[in-house]
Amino acid sequence: MKNIVLPFLLLLFSVSVSFGQSSLVTISGQVKDAKDKSSLPYVNLLLKNPGDSSLAQGTISNEDGRFTFSGIKPGRYLLEVSYIGYRLYRTEQLVGSLSPFLDLGTIELQQDTRVLGEVVVTASVEDGVSDKMDKKVFTLENNVSQSGGSVLQAMQNLPGVTLQDGKVQLRGNDKVAVLIDGKQNAITGFGSQTGLDNIPASAIERIEIINNPSAKFDANGNAGIINIIYKKNRQEGWNGKLGLTSGLGALWVRQENLPGIRPQFQSTPKLNPSLSLNYRKNKLNTFMQADWLYTQTLNRNEFGERRYSSGELIRQQVKRNRTTTFSTIKTGVDWNPDEHNSFTLSGFFNREKIIDKGDTPYFNGDLSQRMRLWQFLEDEVKYTATGSALFQHKFTQPGHLLNAGFNYTFHREDEKYFFTNIMPSFTGNDSFKLLSDEHVADLNLDYIKPMKHGRFETGLKFRRRTIPTNMQFFRGLNSPLDANAGGWADYKETIPALYGNYIFESRKVEIEAGIRLEYVKVDYDVNPNHNTYKSDGYDYAQPFPNLRFGYKLSDNNKLSVFYNRRVDRPNEVDIRIFPKYDEPEVLKVGNPTLRPQFTDRFELGNKRSWSGGSLYTALYHTATEATITRIGTIVPGNTIIYNIFQNAGSSANTGGELSLQQQLNSWWNFNTSAALYRNKIDAFTIENRYPVPTTYTMAEQQITSGNIKLNNMFKLPGQADLQIAMVYLAPDIIPQGRIESRFSVDAGIKKQIQQGKGELFANGSDLFNTLRIKRKIVGNGFNFNSTDYYETQVIRLGYSYKF
Repeated sequence: MKNIVLPFLLLLFSVSVSFGQSSLVTISGQVKDAKDKSSLPYVNLLLKNPGDSSLAQGTISNEDGRFTFSGIKPGRYLLEVSYIGYRLYRTEQLVGSLSPFLDLGTIELQQDTRVLGEVVVTASVEDGVSDKMDKKVFTLENNVSQSGGSVLQAMQNLPGVTLQDGKVQLRGNDKVAVLIDGKQNAITGFGSQTGLDNIPASAIERIEIINNPSAKFDANGNAGIINIIYKKNRQEGWNGKLGLTSGLGALWVRQENLPGIRPQFQSTPKLNPSLSLNYRKNKLNTFMQADWLYTQTLNRNEFGERRYSSGELIRQQVKRNRTTTFSTIKTGVDWNPDEHNSFTLSGFFNREKIIDKGDTPYFNGDLSQRMRLWQFLEDEVKYTATGSALFQHKFTQPGHLLNAGFNYTFHREDEKYFFTNIMPSFTGNDSFKLLSDEHVADLNLDYIKPMKHGRFETGLKFRRRTIPTNMQFFRGLNSPLDANAGGWADYKETIPALYGNYIFESRKVEIEAGIRLEYVKVDYDVNPNHNTYKSDGYDYAQPFPNLRFGYKLSDNNKLSVFYNRRVDRPNEVDIRIFPKYDEPEVLKVGNPTLRPQFTDRFELGNKRSWSGGSLYTALYHTATEATITRIGTIVPGNTIIYNIFQNAGSSANTGGELSLQQQLNSWWNFNTSAALYRNKIDAFTIENRYPVPTTYTMAEQQITSGNIKLNNMFKLPGQADLQIAMVYLAPDIIPQGRIESRFSVDAGIKKQIQQGKGELFANGSDLFNTLRIKRKIVGNGFNFNSTDYYETQVIRLGYSYKF
């Protein structure tokens, strides 16, 4: 606990970036005669501030008696409706901020009766945490300390987000669904997070972190959803942005290599040119965004010790020098033939090439004898192409929408591995090739109807996903590769889903209730000659409800209670039957008998706002059945560790978090966030089937952990901004063990030039080179302790120009 309590005292000195957005509301309705119910055209409607009756906005009804107030700012208002021959109409009514479109319904004017009252219109400023407290929104423009880096790197400074093994975690859990522009994409993975470290942050407008998704979102992702929104300009005429970022990483050797291996990467170059173009004229809007990323990285530099119950000690290092090129083009066209209909056609194209060159030496305890040197070359190319067609119909009533969309994604994974297996008495050359094609087709239909006190949403989705995979092993002299584990496998997934969601709001109470009905059928057909696994699959039909109850203690103080049920389906890679030889003595193998895990989440949140700041606090509890985790075991008489995904029984996560932000003055604002939680995994017994059945039993594991994010943003003279960000992660449990604490400091500065059209920035991540990953793992007859000194310190310079 000392490792947690002391850093939490730093909250007294915390300061951070405030990422803000204004939330505006469109209010609509219709005016009719109270007696004959006929529509009244050209009626005057005034929206006034209640304090001094000053005019906020005015409008008149159209020929059908319909009216609209657009862009209403936060606050209270009085509505006055006047028409020649009718009495002045004033009424009291709350129009909340939960929906950007509010429908006041029908206003009936009396010819003789006078009705007095008030209407109260409430909106709010979105300052990170939304009014519903179901999500947080952050723009990357102000994240100066990670400008020019990847989306994954930019996330590490966001409240509630931590990074581990290249994955994003929310509240200590990596079961996160990652979306791009509200849709799943092969770049980020359907159920995984692949590719996040290669998406340039310069291409992204904002990131939404959704801890409590409603029923309109897919049910997968028990930790929540991260929605990455690409930039898209809608200004008239030609406009765009040109940018260039360069940098260096791995500036010095943090830990010397074990004897006799090739040098680790140093002064690794980074280069990221980018271009975005947009042309808007009348009913047509076209857009294009292109990014090219070249980077060298010391991707892994892990030093470990394996100690077996026999007394044998093995010291090892896994060093991986990585070179990556990542090319992306996103383009499309919006066409609005009239005010009620719009069409969007878009395409997303990506090519990612990764070259890994690495060394894995194995020594005895005093390094006097090298037992094996495993040198490898991985040549991997990934292609992704996504096509989308969207249609939107806007009914006469603002916010009354019908959306239809079709998305198709093709993703190819082409991997070639070449190994040199250097033993004391011989040298063997081995290789294998993997080819995997992914096809995903999604059909969506969504309907939104604003109502007098909220809105109703419903829709359906149908997905068909297939992944044929082929693995070929080519064994050399005395090869350790399992040639019989190769062959083919076909993954097939069908998911129809239907949802409904209703939002209600009164003066004090807010209710959001929804349910998603989802049927999933998965078939996994494998080569009948496979030496361990046979064809398998599963199906289920389940409801996934969500409920939010909010109570307004005052206009600036709100409580919300959440409940939702989520599922995490195994990704195709999790059940892939082929062993992955990143290193020959610690193998990763999929498990086709793996089943989904189901999670129930409860949360109590409070948001209190004041002039220039807010405080958000939350308490939560999640309970998961059939917890998916990777378990490592050994076979008697052999030192190879086989890491295989399993359903490990029940687990729970209970904790709390807070996020405090304040604009102290015109040149300094801060945001600090902290989380404290307790992770628990109940005792369980599993059987790893590969290469032979092995039973493993683990006692109950639990630990109290947490994290603190401290950031400062200063406005300097001459249109310059300075950011300093600090992150502390307390020790936490991992499968079969624990991960130790981590700490890093980032900083960045940017300056506006060329009359605001140009921008220069410089930043550095992990300035003091303190971030490293230390793990302790206990298995059946072995202990494995390791420290990873992978590349974390990167210095970047960048320039962008808007035109």
